[in-house]
Amino acid sequence: MSGQLAIVSTPIGNLEDLTLRAVRVLREATLIACEDTRHTRKLLEHLGITTRMVSYHEHNETERAGEIVGAILEGARVALVTDAGTPLLSDPGYRVVRAAIDAGLSVEVVPGPSALLTAIAGSGIGCSSFYFGGFLPAKRTQRDRLLDEFRHLDTALVFYEAPHRVIETLTAIATAMPNRNVCAARELTKLHEEWLRGSANDIANTLAARDTVRGEFTLVLSRAESPVPGSAGRSVDEAIAEAQAAGLSRMDAMKQVARARGLSKRELYQMLESAKHGGPPE
Repeated sequence: MSGQLAIVSTPIGNLEDLTLRAVRVLREATLIACEDTRHTRKLLEHLGITTRMVSYHEHNETERAGEIVGAILEGARVALVTDAGTPLLSDPGYRVVRAAIDAGLSVEVVPGPSALLTAIAGSGIGCSSFYFGGFLPAKRTQRDRLLDEFRHLDTALVFYEAPHRVIETLTAIATAMPNRNVCAARELTKLHEEWLRGSANDIANTLAARDTVRGEFTLVLSRAESPVPGSAGRSVDEAIAEAQAAGLSRMDAMKQVARARGLSKRELYQMLESAKHGGPPE
């Protein structure tokens, strides 16, 4: 008789967030598939569970998927967990679940902690709809290209980011989407949990002033703020000056004004030069 695969959400920091159902499923499992056995062992030891574990990660998941499905077909009750939070959200596990579904096996989902939902709930940003972008690419050109595409989405945006890249990412967001409010949630549910709210530029400067930046971040970006009525009637110079007064560098202010008015950088420069030399009104 076939067993079952259960996708189990585990704490993102505070062990008290583990649900009663998750504890039961982990105790009833005959095999626990985990991203990192060393990490999951700490949780299991806390619960007094000694069930055998098998590791799966991005480098061996395809091979492991077949092995895990084979075990389920022989009657094993397998609990699939990630290092923290809900599996498959910017974590491996998709191939295991897909293989189980394709084999016609029962898949149970045990909901629970999630950095994504925790950050949205505490951000103070309205998220009746949102786009989850996971981790942005590490390469600057790829990241900037995606941010340029995302800025056209009229919805809240959510990203995960590592501590060693978060300042660079926030700076890129400030350039691509300066008219969005940001919440950077760090070390969620842990002892040093922190919420930073404001512009991407301000948060980047706050973090840059620290000796070190630690902890995983979840970034929540608001929908683009609507233009102030009548703002289109301001000159380009006035619009740039207002953006600079709000904290942007002159270059970032020029980029923001150009995007808001549907202008290329060259067209904006031409308008500024024309205004300097008494050209036609803007």
